[in-house]
Amino acid sequence: MQPESTLRRQRISLVVPVFNEQDAIPLFHAAVRSCGALHGEEMEILFVDDGSRDNSASAVKNLQRTDPLVRLVRFTRNFGKEPALFAGLERATGDAVVPIDVDLQDPVEVVAKLIAKWRDGFDVVLAKRVDRSSDTFLKRKTAEWFYRIHNRISKVPIEENVGDFRLMSRAVVNQVLQLGERNLFMKGILSWVGGRATIVEYERAPRSVGSGKFNGWKLWNLALEGLTSFSTVPLRMWTYAGLCVAMLSIAYAFWVIVDKLIWGSNVPGYPSLMVAIIFLGGVQLISIGVLGEYIGRIYIETKGRPRYIVMDELWSQVKDIRNE
Repeated sequence: MQPESTLRRQRISLVVPVFNEQDAIPLFHAAVRSCGALHGEEMEILFVDDGSRDNSASAVKNLQRTDPLVRLVRFTRNFGKEPALFAGLERATGDAVVPIDVDLQDPVEVVAKLIAKWRDGFDVVLAKRVDRSSDTFLKRKTAEWFYRIHNRISKVPIEENVGDFRLMSRAVVNQVLQLGERNLFMKGILSWVGGRATIVEYERAPRSVGSGKFNGWKLWNLALEGLTSFSTVPLRMWTYAGLCVAMLSIAYAFWVIVDKLIWGSNVPGYPSLMVAIIFLGGVQLISIGVLGEYIGRIYIETKGRPRYIVMDELWSQVKDIRNE
């Protein structure tokens, strides 16, 4: 273990993506600053404003008037939570980095437990939800199905009920930042990097204020991103489906010939033909859709556009007297 004086100088960066969270930002900041378990830690609170249309940026600027720990990065438009999280990792200066939501569903008291595990020598400390009763039944079940499917077909398993809330050492963050992909599925990327990991369990709280910004459509697209970013099984699946359909069609053709030659049965025409055409057409459209998902991601990667565009980046002008 390092001496206490050295530990005190280690900085912890909280990366907080926000989108239309003007009411939640002051509550989150107050919770962090009043958390007794975090007193004495050298910290920075880095808010990444993902193109908010409300007064989220103004709420952060108000905090900067009195708190030297608060930083703000603003995007020119809404690029999504994954790019916002990546931008925070790129700009965080801490020896350890903790992505956390602003809605206080992930209690700030848990951050102290993550820090303690990190100081025990772990590179990654995952915060695992043991109680998701604050989420809707549909969200809990769809999340369960996603984890089950993803971990079955992917070579990079994701710990179930673990979101972006975790602690990463500076070495792990630097490894993440070396990845050049534009299609970001951060849960998968953070799992892919690896490192010596452990788990801290916690109960998820209800939102402090407002409503969630992830609707069903966004969650569906995020799930597709996760499945196609870390597995080629969906592509192989349609190869096997094509082989099965081909074998079934050969078997059916053989049966029709035998039935006609031996029993002289009339071969049903239009209905069976239409069923076969519609079935095969559906299979082909689904397979083309899966192929299109992969091609679309290749197309986005090859264009090489930046993951996000920063409008401005603001530091607090208040002097931190603790370093005097």
